[in-house]
Amino acid sequence: MALSDDLAVCAIGLIYAIRIDDDPLARELVMASYVDNNTLIDQRENRLVPVEICAISIGFIERGSMYQSLPPRPPMSLCEVELMSADEVYVFTRRFDYFRLVLNAKEVPSDELLAAALRYAAFAYPENERYEFLVRSGRRLAELLSHDLKRLSHVLALIKP
Repeated sequence: MALSDDLAVCAIGLIYAIRIDDDPLARELVMASYVDNNTLIDQRENRLVPVEICAISIGFIERGSMYQSLPPRPPMSLCEVELMSADEVYVFTRRFDYFRLVLNAKEVPSDELLAAALRYAAFAYPENERYEFLVRSGRRLAELLSHDLKRLSHVLALIKP
């Protein structure tokens, strides 16, 4: 996901939790099997739904270039959240510098989050490159987690194709 900002910097992050505060109408909408699109638009435009999105920053885009490090400043809390395109995911995941940010994150299910992100990112690759992408990811994880073989084994099992 990317968090847009009015300035030329977009933070790149991984969402690890979405919470909807105790609001009876919001809970009813979430639990409904079908919600009319006009109802959703009305809720978005005319009512504040108490939604909290928790994300870990793993990079940023500035002047068209992608960086795998913390952004120069955190995004504003009301910034628009957008999914990255498959092309952006492909370009961003060619390198694995962001692995450390995720693996060292506290109070985040980091192993499961990184594995889910890698499985999702694999679909941004052409079918004939997906396996190689996961193998390269596993090799980098082996370098970073060589001191913790139980954790490494767990993460590798989660990304196994």
